[in-house]
Amino acid sequence: MAQFVKTDSGKRLTRLITNGYMDNIVKAQQGAFVVWIAIIVPAEIFAGFDNVIYCVPESHSALCAGKGVGVSLCEKAENLGYSMDLCSYARIDMGCHFNQGADSPAGGLPKPDLLVSNNNNCTLLAKWFDVYHREWDIPHFILDIPFCYESQKQRDMEYIVSQFQDLIQTVEKLSGQKFNPEKMAQAWENSVEANKHWRRFLAAAKNKPSGITAFDSFVQMAPTLTMRGTPELAEHYRFLADETEARVDQGIVPAPNEKYRLLWDNIAPWHQLRKMSSRLGALDANIISASYTYCLGSREGSLDLLDLESLSPLEGMARLQNFSICPHGLQLRGRAMKQAIEEMDIDGVVFASNRSCKVYSLMQMDQQRYVQEELGVPTVMIDVDHADERKYSEETAFVRMEALLESIDEARR
Repeated sequence: MAQFVKTDSGKRLTRLITNGYMDNIVKAQQGAFVVWIAIIVPAEIFAGFDNVIYCVPESHSALCAGKGVGVSLCEKAENLGYSMDLCSYARIDMGCHFNQGADSPAGGLPKPDLLVSNNNNCTLLAKWFDVYHREWDIPHFILDIPFCYESQKQRDMEYIVSQFQDLIQTVEKLSGQKFNPEKMAQAWENSVEANKHWRRFLAAAKNKPSGITAFDSFVQMAPTLTMRGTPELAEHYRFLADETEARVDQGIVPAPNEKYRLLWDNIAPWHQLRKMSSRLGALDANIISASYTYCLGSREGSLDLLDLESLSPLEGMARLQNFSICPHGLQLRGRAMKQAIEEMDIDGVVFASNRSCKVYSLMQMDQQRYVQEELGVPTVMIDVDHADERKYSEETAFVRMEALLESIDEARR
């Protein structure tokens, strides 16, 4: 049966995340310049300053949902007049921070001095941060990232790098601190090293039975958002990958009776990780991988890592602005999913239509048709919301996923 096991890396992760949130609160109280960023904004830039820290509201909202306070914080935002149709991450964040960090398991985030968003990952995020810009009178820097139908063009990379240089000058001006490019370069090296070990960890999914579940990777993804550029992140992912490989060598796997190898498409349902993993495990089914966790540092339309070592830090960070799923067109998404299905010997795909992430979900019906009709792999579409449990029905979702398993059995006959 697939189930969560508190491994040494899991215990280590808890300490890292807890300490990271607490350190930010303490440093802000001691006078650090605080930047709130979208998840794709290159955090390594801020390591180039002596006393600049960054926080990631999206990641904090996921933490709140995982700890069971997502709905109550959504309701606080709705009571302020924000629509239930808005992204649940945004509602959780505003419900928390317009109530002085109320109910946050991490004590909330320190109030920002600067907001930095972009338009390549989430269409809502710039508007979400604009709320704080208006309410708190805080500058908002928006990175304009071209949409991605193919590999990134040189002119697009140069356009993005020029915006990073503007961002550095903006932070210098607002914080009164001098930027040190050597410190940023060291942070970039740490991120590249961390990404190599992250890919070693994910590769355990190719083992039969899989060495991991996608739920493991969802949880372990957190520090790459909140600790990017740090040596602690690189060391944690080295530890995680070594531990996972050793467990596979010893035959210790999360679903030893694995009968169905599934792929998940969309953001994690943070409020359902343990329930969904356990219930699938009882059916000898394992969601072994997810498009959401494989996109870090990948080439467009592929699972293969980008060659980042040949690029300067700013060029590498600009190159990574294309790496996530959301800025990709249908063909790129289809190619990456085909590779995942073939390399990991996937039996079926669970498309999670996410009420809160329309850019991720928009093309899923076309992609589902492609996987089912062109690749001949059974699929199912279920309705979820990554952080608002009110928009998810466990029984309805499992009726559909059990039908998927029956389809896989039928295809094997």
